[in-house]
Amino acid sequence: MWSEAQLWLPRPAHRQRDHRNFHSCSAFSERASYAQQASLLRRTVAPRKWNRQRLVAWRGQSDRQPIMRLTLLVPVYNDWTALGQLLEDLNRELFRANRRASVLIVDDGSSTPAPDSTFDLIRPNGITSVEILHLRRNVGHQRAIAIGLAYVEAHCRPDAVVVMDGDGEDRPEDVHRLVTALEQQGATRIVFAERTRRSEGFAFAVLYWLYRTIHLLLTGERVRVGNFSVIPSTLLHRLVAISDLWNHFAAAVFHARIPYDSIPTVRGRRYAGQSQMSFVALVTHGLSAMSVFGDRIGVRMLLVTCAWTLVTLAGASCTVLWHVATATPLPAWFPYAGVALLMFVFLAFTVSLAFVFSILSSRRNIGFLPHREYEHYVSHVDSVPMTYLHVQQPLYRH
Repeated sequence: MWSEAQLWLPRPAHRQRDHRNFHSCSAFSERASYAQQASLLRRTVAPRKWNRQRLVAWRGQSDRQPIMRLTLLVPVYNDWTALGQLLEDLNRELFRANRRASVLIVDDGSSTPAPDSTFDLIRPNGITSVEILHLRRNVGHQRAIAIGLAYVEAHCRPDAVVVMDGDGEDRPEDVHRLVTALEQQGATRIVFAERTRRSEGFAFAVLYWLYRTIHLLLTGERVRVGNFSVIPSTLLHRLVAISDLWNHFAAAVFHARIPYDSIPTVRGRRYAGQSQMSFVALVTHGLSAMSVFGDRIGVRMLLVTCAWTLVTLAGASCTVLWHVATATPLPAWFPYAGVALLMFVFLAFTVSLAFVFSILSSRRNIGFLPHREYEHYVSHVDSVPMTYLHVQQPLYRH
């Protein structure tokens, strides 16, 4: 960046500007936020008298913008081999896209320690730092994400946070696409990766379709995205104050009506090992997503029960009137069937109504708030020593 003495003709000493603050922030891009760097860049180009030769050279640099500071949040449970390959690919893909990011690994109470070879990264250096947030116990994938987001919001304060799995199914090359989409819409929405094609087998595909259908009928929301997303800092502080985040990350975003967008992606394949999620854990994960919409589910069940009651009464009335009009006797079993059906409908209506009142009354209670409670689950944080040189110059995107 040209200094003011090079850009403008000399001016009296009392009118010279002091740019020490600007250069101190530009000397290392990690020290100033994305908005601060952009503001400082704009304040250094107030036109006075132009030096034509310097103006031509400066115009080639005027369109450059400071690169967004990123933190990659990766929850892990014993998948250290896959994580090592993921870090290698992220390191390469970020460097290829001219981006830099720090990585926060949330160790969800792993039973095996991470091998030292997991973090043997060499150039290209798209990753600038790696930290491991160790939890006191295994809390599950979604809760590990909630704790990690609360920790990032309290201690790291990046411009954006990318949430992704550590097994390779969230492809590293899609990180740049997510961040680019975030920049294009002004960092005002969370951007999710919408899976247009999956890599699982036929049985899983059938069960997943059944789950999506039930989820849509009960909640009115289509299951289109997972955890893979990028969160701007302007929305992160809102997200960590939502108690539903403790149950399910994506469902909490939808239920809280936080603005979001999505881009189409393809699900990748695991780098190594087998999934640590059992069938029971998978079912629990799906039910946790629907539990966030408990109020909607209760109201929908109540409306369906009311409609079923009206249809039952209308059907019974029409049957009785038809037999009276035709002077034919009713079947002997009709009164018993009618009474049993009415009792069943009344029981369903009562249960649905009690469920709705239970959900609505629970709103009075203060639930789990990630930004307030996360510290109780954190054991300690390790900084991983990196084997390559850090970038010492500010980075700009053309």
